[in-house]
Amino acid sequence: MSTPLPTIGWIGTGRMGSQLVHRLIDAGYDVTVYNRTAEKARPLVEKGATSVARPVDLADRDLVFTMVSAPKDLAEVTTGPNGLLTHPEHAPKYLADSSTVSIAASEVLRAAAAERGAELLATPVSGNPAVIAAGKLTVAASGPRSAFDAVEPVLQHFGRGVTYVGEGEVARLVKIAHNVFLGVVTQSLAEITVLAEKGGVSREAFLGFLNDSVMGSVFTRYKTPAFVNLDFTPTFTNVLLQKDFDLGLEAGHELSVPMPIASATRNIVAQEVGNGNVELDFATLLLTVARGAGLELRPEDVDVTDGLEAESAPAYLMEQVG
Repeated sequence: MSTPLPTIGWIGTGRMGSQLVHRLIDAGYDVTVYNRTAEKARPLVEKGATSVARPVDLADRDLVFTMVSAPKDLAEVTTGPNGLLTHPEHAPKYLADSSTVSIAASEVLRAAAAERGAELLATPVSGNPAVIAAGKLTVAASGPRSAFDAVEPVLQHFGRGVTYVGEGEVARLVKIAHNVFLGVVTQSLAEITVLAEKGGVSREAFLGFLNDSVMGSVFTRYKTPAFVNLDFTPTFTNVLLQKDFDLGLEAGHELSVPMPIASATRNIVAQEVGNGNVELDFATLLLTVARGAGLELRPEDVDVTDGLEAESAPAYLMEQVG
């Protein structure tokens, strides 16, 4: 006799959350969602999810995911008025938070969950809607090993891989380190791409060579269309990147780890934010380097791949990011 699937609650159905909920519904889970703007959850309701008006209405779920944008939002939906952990009788058995927040904020949530008999897993993810569509999202998880073992089958539906990285809040550090690297790599990629172009090499040719070399990666391939055709539709903004740099440098200070390259890149990103570049993709760092080099970039209007060929991605996901 098969074990019944856990009931799932989901708080925060933005671009990322909504697609992950779609995957869970397709996998057969009973999912109930809460989003501050209820209208944004309508497509999920049409897909088969149930929607509630308050986070506390998810307290009777076996497992609840939270995916919100800032520590204050996380506190609001969990311990604020009508928060998930404020029901007088019920609390989910497991809480999995996929927000990018500091270790300190995660510790506060873990203590609040423990007071209600809930176990917290920190489950930050690496990817964006296009990565989800390609089935290549990855997850780092930390917290009680027993809780991870119970929740891992659900996390496996998110994408390509799930890695248990240890107890407590260490998954937060893993995600922060990941995003610091994201920014440093993008700045470096922008610099060498401009160097090659100013020397007479097209961006398409240079990045094509790089992507086929040992230095190429999933990420350099993914950013190639933006660099070649100057399409800066946002996947991750400079504002969010600056926040993660600040979290990373704070962790570096606390752990006595010198991070001079990260610090220099953070200042470049902060200057972009200060100049008003707050809505476009952080790949606009390419334009900043080009201006400094006295080079005016133009779209090359070339059909180049982002390397995210779908791995059996559902049709509805491809439609959403097409």
